[in-house]
Amino acid sequence: MRPLNPSSGVSRAPESEVIQAERYLRQYLNMLNFESGKHENPPVLNSTERLNENRDGVILNHMVERLDATFHALSDPTRRAMLASLAGGERSIGELAAPHAMSFAGAAKHIQTLERAGLVERRKAGRQQLCRLRSEPLREANAWLRQWERFWNSRLDLLEKLINAEKGKTE
Repeated sequence: MRPLNPSSGVSRAPESEVIQAERYLRQYLNMLNFESGKHENPPVLNSTERLNENRDGVILNHMVERLDATFHALSDPTRRAMLASLAGGERSIGELAAPHAMSFAGAAKHIQTLERAGLVERRKAGRQQLCRLRSEPLREANAWLRQWERFWNSRLDLLEKLINAEKGKTE
């Protein structure tokens, strides 16, 4: 959560209340994600708790925020197609919109989402808005996914050994 701007005229709650509210919100969201019936107790803290950074009483988790934005942007097939098109080089918003039969405004909203995630960089060239692919967020997402690939590969290798051992016992 971002701290309120003191010049906005909105009064701020004491820092301890803000931290407590953020903790409750995090626990509430965690409970919403919990699949009822599979476990007796819902998880209290999520696995990214160790990544949190506490600056001036405000908890920040930049890596998770970037990953969330990246995966949100990649969740839409239109945005994925736009990124694939940008892999071939710089394109205008109109060129990105054309294969999807959408308006410039609709395409611009998709580009904004990609831009917020850091996947796209936009610049103006005369009357055109040109977009260029930025690969760093994709590298971060790939690195995050790789850790799970290693995890599942080791689990599946172990399963294969267990299955082969069971086959050896029955033969």
